[in-house]
Amino acid sequence: MTRDNIDRPAIVNEVSAAFYRYEQALISNDVAVLDELFWSDPRTVRYGANENLYGIEEIRAFRNSRSSQGLDRLLQNTTITTYGDDMAVASTEFTREGSDKIGRQMQTWVKFPYGWRIVAAHVSLMG
Repeated sequence: MTRDNIDRPAIVNEVSAAFYRYEQALISNDVAVLDELFWSDPRTVRYGANENLYGIEEIRAFRNSRSSQGLDRLLQNTTITTYGDDMAVASTEFTREGSDKIGRQMQTWVKFPYGWRIVAAHVSLMG
């Protein structure tokens, strides 16, 4: 991989659009879009603040059972780095109203023939 293949503007724009589409779906609890943007595969992993989810079925079950209240958040220090045309890492911090905890989220995105999908994610809280 050469430096010319890292953070090519067109690819960063594609991943950014997918990332912010995911964010809007998250805060509005649009489970269909959240489900669409995770790779539908048993190898998909999501480590949450209070749960470890292995495979798309566990991720779907979590999404369908969680509360739709209190999902609004403010992102900060968001960084999206692309590697070639089909792999990216999105990292962000977030805060929620009424909490002084800082959340962290990292997602690994891969471009498939049908679009960008999250293949691994990690969410945690500091403090």
